[in-house]
Amino acid sequence: MRWPTSTRGRALLVAGLAAAVGLFLATVPLHRDWFDLGVYYGTVDYWRDGGRIYDYLVPGTHYGFTYPPFAAVIMLPMTLVDWPSAVVISLLLNAGAAAAILYWSAAAVVRRQGWSRWFAFAVAGCLFALLEPVRDTISFGQVNLLLLALVLADAWLLSSGRARYAGYCIGLAAAIKLTPAVFIGYLLLTRRWRAAAAAASTAVLATLLALWVTPEGSRVYWTEAMWNTDRVGSLAYVSNQSWQGVLARLAEPGAPSRTVWALGVLVLLAVWARRARRASAAGDEWAGFALTGLTACLISPVTWVHHLVWLLPALAVLVDAGLRAGAAGDPRRRRLLSWAGGIYAALCSSVVWLWSWDATGIDGFLGANAYVWISLGLLLALPARDLRASTDGARPLPSPSRSATMGVCAHATDSPSRSPQESRQSAPPASPTPPASRPAPSASDG
Repeated sequence: MRWPTSTRGRALLVAGLAAAVGLFLATVPLHRDWFDLGVYYGTVDYWRDGGRIYDYLVPGTHYGFTYPPFAAVIMLPMTLVDWPSAVVISLLLNAGAAAAILYWSAAAVVRRQGWSRWFAFAVAGCLFALLEPVRDTISFGQVNLLLLALVLADAWLLSSGRARYAGYCIGLAAAIKLTPAVFIGYLLLTRRWRAAAAAASTAVLATLLALWVTPEGSRVYWTEAMWNTDRVGSLAYVSNQSWQGVLARLAEPGAPSRTVWALGVLVLLAVWARRARRASAAGDEWAGFALTGLTACLISPVTWVHHLVWLLPALAVLVDAGLRAGAAGDPRRRRLLSWAGGIYAALCSSVVWLWSWDATGIDGFLGANAYVWISLGLLLALPARDLRASTDGARPLPSPSRSATMGVCAHATDSPSRSPQESRQSAPPASPTPPASRPAPSASDG
């Protein structure tokens, strides 16, 4: 495909692409009507009026707030605005997070390839908005993009020689929701002791602040609500694209084996540890973070489709590896970029919903778990890039074992491969309502 070279041609292409994307997003049948934002808003309003955080349920449902109490504390300002204003604020925050993610993902690649910056970012923004995890996050009013931006901020700090400031954003994200705590494990695994200490202390201090603000809410969460999976939804629901979700669909209507799940988690963690350490030792910080995001999605008991924004850094690494692999006609380059294009198309397709009512049989096993297989494939085969002596102006990288406070890769702004990503419920089984007319997972997704 030949892209237009004139400013006018590019402007017309961007305008047409943006209009098509906007029309699709406005009419997509799986729009979620800000359901999770409604859970947040209803919870803090109920709490302000004297209720208990984890007693609140959305009227007519069993969905309630299942994030740690610190998340409720920082959401309290929503009580100062009306519902339409809360929706607007959610949109603006997600837009800001998406812009940061795209910049960190694509800036160095755009510069290295010699592309027009405004044109490349405009096209990348349109493509980014079409991804199902992204559009679900936005239409649910979810926090996934904000958490991803926080985590990738630390990835940028580590990879750009600013390791002394790294870790605090990961800690904050882990205090808001448990999933990002896996990245503290990555910092420990790669011997970023200072950053790991900063992340852990930030998470602990935020949790203690929540304990001071709401002692009862903290007690209920850590002793009861955290372990109550009924508040989250059915593990077998097709939106649960984790290892646990695969087992739950195979075992339905029974319960999945906890032993099999635990053994699978141990294997996944072993693969992650080996690959992440190798990526870090090779100076590929973004690949290390990408592998950690993939692992978080696979080992979490519940990974709703909108949580899969954590796959986006891996997609960016795959694209960058393809662009680095020789000239335009190089077979490896074509293969990597083809895989990246296929994964992107799958993540835009909502394909798993074809098996939302019946995930039995071979086709159900393969199709209903499609995003799990993508996550697993990327964890096993994400291309390794040795960036210790980058050819595009980056400085040589120290081994993580030689420096606990410095990142092991060169400036993120100097090497495209270290940009984190290219552009990162349950209905009752017997319900006859089609998935397009009801929310998928709720905000109470832990």
